[in-house]
Amino acid sequence: MTGASEGSARPEPPRLGALEAQVMDALWDQPGQTVRQLIDGLGGTPAYTTIATVLSNLNRKELVTAERSSHSTRYRPALSRGEHTAAVMGYALDASKDRAASILHFVETMPAGDLDLLREYLDRQGEQT
Repeated sequence: MTGASEGSARPEPPRLGALEAQVMDALWDQPGQTVRQLIDGLGGTPAYTTIATVLSNLNRKELVTAERSSHSTRYRPALSRGEHTAAVMGYALDASKDRAASILHFVETMPAGDLDLLREYLDRQGEQT
């Protein structure tokens, strides 16, 4: 079991720059924010046009959606934080030359709490089959 499974190669998820990641974190924590709300939440230091440009880029990358609300635009994540993280992890595994070794190494380095979560999930999956 090496490399990506045949036919399972997925496109690379959009990469996030540092400010894009901060904006996405803010939207994942509190969806439906305006540019002004994002600026205030980020400490009020970025310029309005900077955040508006970041949001435009995130919209182009299909990571946020924009909805007009009277005189302002509210932004929401197009996918959850977990969905985005899973896409990044899945792409990394698809790109691995040794998928099994990558998975096993990742699991071996997981904190105990994460291993417990994984065990509980796998146990529930086993009960369903």
